[in-house]
Amino acid sequence: MKRRLLGLAISLLLPTWAYSAEISPAIVYDLGTKFDKSFNEGVSNGAKRFTEDTKVEVREFEPSNDSQIEQAIRKMAKRGSDPIVSVGFSQANALGVVAKEFPDTSFTIIDSVVDQPNVRSVTFREEQGSFLVGALAALASKTGKIGFVGGQDIALIRKFACGYEQGAKYVNKDIEVFQNMTGSTGAAWNNPTKGGELAKSQFDRGADVVFAAAGGTGIGVYQAAKDNGKYAIGVDSNQNHLHPGTMLSSMIKRVDNAAYDTFKAKMDGTWTSGIVSLGLAEKGVGWAVDEHNEKIVEPFKEKMAAIEADIIADKIKIHDYMKTNSCEY
Repeated sequence: MKRRLLGLAISLLLPTWAYSAEISPAIVYDLGTKFDKSFNEGVSNGAKRFTEDTKVEVREFEPSNDSQIEQAIRKMAKRGSDPIVSVGFSQANALGVVAKEFPDTSFTIIDSVVDQPNVRSVTFREEQGSFLVGALAALASKTGKIGFVGGQDIALIRKFACGYEQGAKYVNKDIEVFQNMTGSTGAAWNNPTKGGELAKSQFDRGADVVFAAAGGTGIGVYQAAKDNGKYAIGVDSNQNHLHPGTMLSSMIKRVDNAAYDTFKAKMDGTWTSGIVSLGLAEKGVGWAVDEHNEKIVEPFKEKMAAIEADIIADKIKIHDYMKTNSCEY
C-alpha cells in the first residue's frame, strides 16, 4: 500500500509531458541559413524552446539549393522522424510528393498549403501585420515617403508589400511608397549587399523608413538605414535589437510558435492535419515593442492600438494580395 501511495505521489510530481508519446521531431529549413535573424531563425527558436521544455532533440537540415529539399524530407521520414516541419512555401511541391509516400508520418508546412491528410498547413495573415507597420511607418515619416524591400519576387512577398502600402495610406493617403524586390530566385533571401543598395536608393529618393521582408537580405537594409540615419522595420522575428535607435519596429510572424506547437501537439497526441490560419486575433502576427524601440514609438502607441483593435473587429478591411494577385483595394 505504501509503495502504491509513493508511486502515486511521484507520478503527480512528474511533468505532464513525461507521459506523452515518444517522438522524433525534425525540421527542413528554408533556403538561406538557419541563423538568418529572421524567418528560419524564428523556427529554430521554436525548436530550441521545445527542446528546453521537453529534453527532446530536434533533427535539422539546412538545404543550400532547391534540389536538396525533397531528398531531405524523404530522408528524415525514412529515418523515422515524426513530425517533420517543412519551412517555407518553396517546399510545398516536394512535401506533397513525400507526404504521399509516408502516409503514417505527420508533416507540418509553414507558409504554404499542402492538401494531404497527414499534413498540417500553417499560414499567416501577413497583410494584417504589414498593415500595422505600414501605419507606423507613415506615422513616423517626416518626408511623406517610405520604402519596402522584398526578397524573392513572389506573391507572398507582394502580400507583405500590399498590406504595408494599405496601412501607410490609411494614415496618410498622399504618402509615397517605393518598392523593390531583390531577385527572382531563392538567392534573393541571402543577399544583404543588394538589400543595402536597394534601401540606399530609396533613401536617396526621400524615404525615411524602409520595411524589409527579405530574410537574411534584410540585414543589409538595416545597416543601410543605420548608415543613413533613417529608420528600418524588421520582419518575422523581433529584430529590434540589431540596431537600437534605427529599428522602428519589427513585423512579427510567430513561426516559432508554429514549430513549437506542432511538436508539442504530436507529443501530447493532439496533432491534427488541415489548415491553420494565424492573424492578429490569434497573436500570429503583430508589431514589436521592447526596450530597443519603446521611446521611439511611444507617441504612436495609442493610435496603433486603436488600429489593431479595428482590424481584429473587422472594422478595417485589408485586401489580401494573394486572393487576386493584385494590390487593388
